[in-house]
Amino acid sequence: MDVSLYDYHLPKELIAQTPIKDRDRSRLLVVDRRTSRLKHGHFPDLLEYLNAGDVLVLNDSRVRPARLIGEKEGTGARIELLLLNPLGGDHWETLVRPAKRIKPGTVVLFGGGRIKAIAEEKTEAAGGRIFQLQYEGNDIEKLFEELGQMPLPPYIHEQLDDPERYQTVFSRVIGSAAAPTAGLHFTPELLEKITEKGVKVAFITLHVGIGTFRPVTVERVEDHKMHAEYYELDEGTAREIIAAKSRGNKVFAVGTTCIRTLETVAQKFAGEIRADSGWTDIFIYPGFTFRVADALLTNFHLPQSTLLMLVSAFASRKLILSAYEEAVRQRYRFFSFGDAMLIL
Repeated sequence: MDVSLYDYHLPKELIAQTPIKDRDRSRLLVVDRRTSRLKHGHFPDLLEYLNAGDVLVLNDSRVRPARLIGEKEGTGARIELLLLNPLGGDHWETLVRPAKRIKPGTVVLFGGGRIKAIAEEKTEAAGGRIFQLQYEGNDIEKLFEELGQMPLPPYIHEQLDDPERYQTVFSRVIGSAAAPTAGLHFTPELLEKITEKGVKVAFITLHVGIGTFRPVTVERVEDHKMHAEYYELDEGTAREIIAAKSRGNKVFAVGTTCIRTLETVAQKFAGEIRADSGWTDIFIYPGFTFRVADALLTNFHLPQSTLLMLVSAFASRKLILSAYEEAVRQRYRFFSFGDAMLIL
């Protein structure tokens, strides 16, 4: 399957550069897979499609302020480090710019030496390096909060005034290098209305990693290799999903991270949902059989991206690209800080 089949025209001015003032006032395009009908609305309209006993699955991963700006020891050259995954023993998988200046043994200082990063080896990713961090005190996450910046996607060029706007209101477990953006639209008030309606709200954790930043560079979809990301699905969430399925209710997956976690577990256990944790490199594209999710809430994704391929698998490529064309005509906001789509 040719990657170019997942291309579409997007005017640059539709790429949202800043969050909308009120999280839940984003627009919502509803896509009906059975009828191919599209309906325009706003995010609180989600309530109309949820019924008592349904399960809304959210990703509670929290973005680490993992973009560090420092200086190369000895020369003072500016070095930017994006922390991706902790590897144990204070070793980290990272992306570094400019990478050509970083050889094994290179030392980079952050915060005047409060964090000292020592380069070790290259990774497969472009600009990828393993660093060992040495730091003052015993709380590296606190130092990241003090010295780091939010790792906004490369298509966002505006400064983010409030870092919490790149976190969901239910974020809890630190570990992502990018936000699970479908969840950014929820407010505590809307979640309260959802639970009052009798909808079960459940959580998984998937730490968004390098795959978010990695473009598809192959010509054939099947040749692309996904980067692994860590996930957890606990007993409570497993029970809620099993119970909903048994009584004929629906499972609403909020975001591609949720649906990848749910389908990873179902694939691992022959269609069953169980408490589980581990690493997933599942790549979902048309032809995939979904076993858990009945509806998908998601943002609008980049052309030729694995995320666009995933939503095309959930509906159909033709229907999704038609919906995207309509969203462009109606001047929806695209990507991380953009509007939402509900696929039923």
